[in-house]
Amino acid sequence: MAWATRRSADGFPLGAPFVSPWSEQAFQTRRRVSSLPPKSPDGPPPPPVVQRVRVCYAKRGRLRFTSHRDIQRAFERALRRASVPMAYSAGFTPHPKISWAGAAPTGTASEAEYVELGLAERLEPERLRASLDEALPPDLDILAVDESEGGSLADYLEASVWRIELPGISAQQGRAAAAAFLAAERVDVQRLMKNGMRTFDARSAVVELLALDDLPSVCAILRVVVRHATPAVRPDDVLTGLGAVAGLVPPVPPRVTRLAQGPLTRLLSQDQGVVPTAPERGASPVSGSTAVAPGVEEPTTGD
Repeated sequence: MAWATRRSADGFPLGAPFVSPWSEQAFQTRRRVSSLPPKSPDGPPPPPVVQRVRVCYAKRGRLRFTSHRDIQRAFERALRRASVPMAYSAGFTPHPKISWAGAAPTGTASEAEYVELGLAERLEPERLRASLDEALPPDLDILAVDESEGGSLADYLEASVWRIELPGISAQQGRAAAAAFLAAERVDVQRLMKNGMRTFDARSAVVELLALDDLPSVCAILRVVVRHATPAVRPDDVLTGLGAVAGLVPPVPPRVTRLAQGPLTRLLSQDQGVVPTAPERGASPVSGSTAVAPGVEEPTTGD
């Protein structure tokens, strides 16, 4: 038997010898353990998923500053309060079957956030919408619940429509900056990520960038259609690009709202001021004209 002396982090011997992992005894122990039947949780397996529903919800008001992890916790608590019959994963630590996709960045409002739920019992979508909306805090509003038609939620959400209000920037400046951005073949921006600073092209993901002229407003308002890509191009990346190519730097923080998510072809329309409606499953029910929707703050001259 091969012996060695265990030592503490400071290098002092602990006194109790241990068996070397390369010894014959250790080999026989591993062999004996590997031959044992795998452990399984006690009790019957959890009920299977019998219905999948896609929930469209809005993040408004102060909750736009809430992190996505806190939004997830709020949803899990609301599901318990509303007694929603969730399906759970198998294993020693079962989790409710909830699929998140395309979360809006912290600090931005949204009228079209999506989450998919796996249910152990069939429910009427409207009944689920009402009970879940009542259990959630104010400014976190359930807009629609539809039964899933299959396929991945992430694959369905191909692009987003963003509304960017720029207080202190005139509509003329917004039009000029949008034209300069679209004229550029490549707009490199930098963002700090988990592995450090990364440079990527923000122009390639922007399908449309329009300065809206037909809305009564005291500032420039941009409508941006952004294709979901890797790395994800966020509204602040577009604003950074506008600053790089046109020198557009808002004097105060912009107000950003996601109006819709869904297939790219449904987000592009002949009338560029219109966002697809909820029955098309590409937008929230309150999204229609790009005029300020219920729950979206109006720009004011005092900001």
